[in-house]
Amino acid sequence: MARFEDWRADRIGSALRGGNPTVVRRLGAGFAVIGDVQFLPGYSVLLVDDPAVGRLSDLPRGRRMAFLADMDRLGEAVERACGRLDPAFLRVNLEILGNTDPFLHAHVWPRYAWEPEELVGKPVWLYPRERWGDERYALGPRHDALREAIGRELDRLAS
Repeated sequence: MARFEDWRADRIGSALRGGNPTVVRRLGAGFAVIGDVQFLPGYSVLLVDDPAVGRLSDLPRGRRMAFLADMDRLGEAVERACGRLDPAFLRVNLEILGNTDPFLHAHVWPRYAWEPEELVGKPVWLYPRERWGDERYALGPRHDALREAIGRELDRLAS
């Protein structure tokens, strides 16, 4: 993760150039990436493969359907991998928000029974800001097995 700032400033461009270390797989209309922050292990994002695309409605109908199919595939892959690795896994939440980053992307949030009671049934965005920047939850080598499991599930779902 030494090149963190290099790729983070241009997530899609670096993925297209093969330099985004969070990429798990190239999909039909984008890139499945594992999230920079892992306070909910398995958090992943689907990045559109064109940085000029700012919203789902910017895509022609066929590409729009391909992006949504990729979101479904990534969601199911995270569900399968996280369910196998943690018996407290509950479900995934899928979100296309578009409020911060100017490019189309979809969040895939695994949810767990071990989450704090006051948060488990609420949007992830209500977690304290400290969680988002805490080094304990930063993506790193300890997430390699989870990342590989998500990748294997993406491959299985492709056939």
